[in-house]
Amino acid sequence: MNNESTISFRPFPELGPETVINLVEAALDIPCSNLCRQLNSYINRVFELETLDRRGLIVKFYRPDRWSLGALQDEHDFLNELHEQEIPVIPPMQLASGKTIGEYKDLFFTVFPYCGGRSSDEFTEDQWLEVGRLLGRSHAVGAVHPAKNRMVLAPDHSTRNQVDFILASGVIQDPDQARAFSSVCDDLIAEITPLFDGIPSTRIHGDCHFSNIIYRPGESFFLIDFDDMVMGPAIQDLWMLLPGPVSDSFLEIDLFLEGYETFHHFDRRTFRLIEPLRGMRFLHYIAWLAHQFVADGSAPIVPGFGLKEYWMVEIADLQDQLERIRQDDEPQGNFF
Repeated sequence: MNNESTISFRPFPELGPETVINLVEAALDIPCSNLCRQLNSYINRVFELETLDRRGLIVKFYRPDRWSLGALQDEHDFLNELHEQEIPVIPPMQLASGKTIGEYKDLFFTVFPYCGGRSSDEFTEDQWLEVGRLLGRSHAVGAVHPAKNRMVLAPDHSTRNQVDFILASGVIQDPDQARAFSSVCDDLIAEITPLFDGIPSTRIHGDCHFSNIIYRPGESFFLIDFDDMVMGPAIQDLWMLLPGPVSDSFLEIDLFLEGYETFHHFDRRTFRLIEPLRGMRFLHYIAWLAHQFVADGSAPIVPGFGLKEYWMVEIADLQDQLERIRQDDEPQGNFF
């Protein structure tokens, strides 16, 4: 499973084009062309390849120590279950071994068929209905059984582990800042943990933002990149898509729920979790950067990560978010 409190991370071994092509050819038992294009990915190593008959492939090498074999199998099982129900996702390809997960020098890797598409910055009214139907169908499948090896998205579980990892990793070098960070995180977790009592957790995408929903002309939306699949509340797969706070998003929420509840019940109590989940997302992102920093010695996506100035801003942002949660009395419409 994802183990955020572990701090023994290793950098990627060298993955040159020849190595990648040879591994994929052996794994699939099919010849490939010389195309090997590395794609942007801050956590994993991802390459575009093609077979000799010009079928596009995407091979993903997972970051060492980031996911266990069981956690990756949970992801693949979920994708295959969704695909079997004709829900538009991109399932992993079966390798010559009969499995979907290959191994190389303690790395796990997976091959997917190439599926091009584009993401949107905002949805039309019809698209909000479609996204609601897509996620409603996905969550109905996710509710069939739990994932045994995936993180549980909850303040006293995932967030607590992420905070412990950040503090143990040494990325906060100033002791006073480490104490201030620890204090505000403890207050945040204590404040929001009771709000999750009685809220069911099921298999969800977990990182559902616009870049992970792609549109293919003549087809439906596709839900992609299940790396951060978790056990969590359904609202996690909605709030990052909203154009603003709940009070500014009534139309979008109404349309989404109309599509969603065609296939699955939505617990309206969970709208009160949006700001807590936003605070948890802050910490998830910091932990994500810290994992990369520990393994590679840098986090180039955020220049200055780990410096005193960086932590001043992050601690202040967490304090502001905690205050926002405590004072949150915005109208929730007819959702409860």
